[in-house]
Amino acid sequence: MTDGFTVTRVIDAPRQLVWDAWTKPEHFAIWFGTEEVEVPLDSVVMDLRPGGKLAAVMLLPDGNRIDWDGEYRVVEPIERIEYVLSDQPLVPGLDPVVTTFTEVEGGTEVSLFQPGYGFSDEQIAATIGGYNAFYDALEKVVETLR
Repeated sequence: MTDGFTVTRVIDAPRQLVWDAWTKPEHFAIWFGTEEVEVPLDSVVMDLRPGGKLAAVMLLPDGNRIDWDGEYRVVEPIERIEYVLSDQPLVPGLDPVVTTFTEVEGGTEVSLFQPGYGFSDEQIAATIGGYNAFYDALEKVVETLR
């Protein structure tokens, strides 16, 4: 087990464009679901401010659903977001997921740190795989915004 892990990707686009793709519900619904899962736009809540609500529903191909519920802790436009997000009732005191957006040569580096939350090594590997699928879908969304 680990205290946390980081997943990073450089996206070939200006930081403002990547930020918009990450933080606007109509784009979030696409990349958060990836090509595998439907995220109905009307289920997405993104009150992008400290204390604001973050929520979405994932409709899985097997007919199951995941109800995500969360809260933004820190919002520094086009630079940093800290939030908690869970498919279980939120537990007070959870360390937030931290996502940063940094201008680099070749575009924008998106770096996401997630606390370990007591995950097993297998759960961490699956979560990293999921984040990489998000990044793949995010890149496609960004491309459509160019």
